[in-house]
Amino acid sequence: MSDLAEAHLLIVDDDERIRRLLQKYLIRQGFWVSAARDAAHARRLLEGLDFDLIVMDVMMPGEDGISLTRSLRDSLTTPILLLTAKGDTEDRIKGLEAGADDYLAKPFEPKELLLRINAILRRMPIVTEEVTPKVLNLGEKHYDTERGELWHGEELVRLTATEAQLMKIFSTTPGDAVSRASLVEQLGRDQGQAQERAVDVQITRLRRKLESDPKQPRYLQTVRGAGYMLAPD
Repeated sequence: MSDLAEAHLLIVDDDERIRRLLQKYLIRQGFWVSAARDAAHARRLLEGLDFDLIVMDVMMPGEDGISLTRSLRDSLTTPILLLTAKGDTEDRIKGLEAGADDYLAKPFEPKELLLRINAILRRMPIVTEEVTPKVLNLGEKHYDTERGELWHGEELVRLTATEAQLMKIFSTTPGDAVSRASLVEQLGRDQGQAQERAVDVQITRLRRKLESDPKQPRYLQTVRGAGYMLAPD
C-alpha cells in the first residue's frame, strides 16, 4: 500500500466510549474508519465493505474476538489486531493461534495503536499486477473508485471524511439503493432516527459537491421507500 492513511479500518469494541474515541482519533490521522459494537455487527459490515485492517477487542458479549478471528480466517486475509486485557497472556496466544496478526494490551496510548497499525499495513504484500483504474462518470465530475477521489475536470473536489465514506459505500454498488439504516450502520453510527436524519444532512451536503442542481439530483438520487442510490452515466 503506497499511502497507509488511505486505509479503511474497522474498529470492533462493545465499549461505546472506546469505540468513539478510537474512531475519532484514527480519522484525524487520515484513515477511513468504520465501527462495530459486536461480532454480529462486524459481520454485517464485512459483508458489504472491504477493510485493510480490523482492530478488535477480545472481550465482547456473545461471540468474542478470538472466536470471530478464527471464523473470519476461513475466508478472509484482512490483518487483525486484537486488543487484550493487560497481562492476559493466554488470550494473546489464543489470538495469534486463531490467526491474529498482532495484539495490544489495554490500557494503551492511542499513538502506540497507530504505530502498530502502520507496522501491520507496511507488512502487507504489495500488489504488483497493473490495475485498471475504475472511474464512475457523474456529468462534469468523475469519481475514481481506486483512489476514493472526486474530480471536477482537473480539479480535486475536497470531501470530508464522512462524505468520502459515503462515496465509497455508494460506489461499491452503483445503481442499487442503499437504505438510510444501512448507511448508518456502515458509517459505524449507532442506530436511531436521529442518526438517520444526520445521514440525510450529509447526503444534502454531498449533493452540493456532486450535482449541478442539488435540489433536483441526477446522480445521487432518492429512491422512495428504499433509500439513496448513486446513478453514474
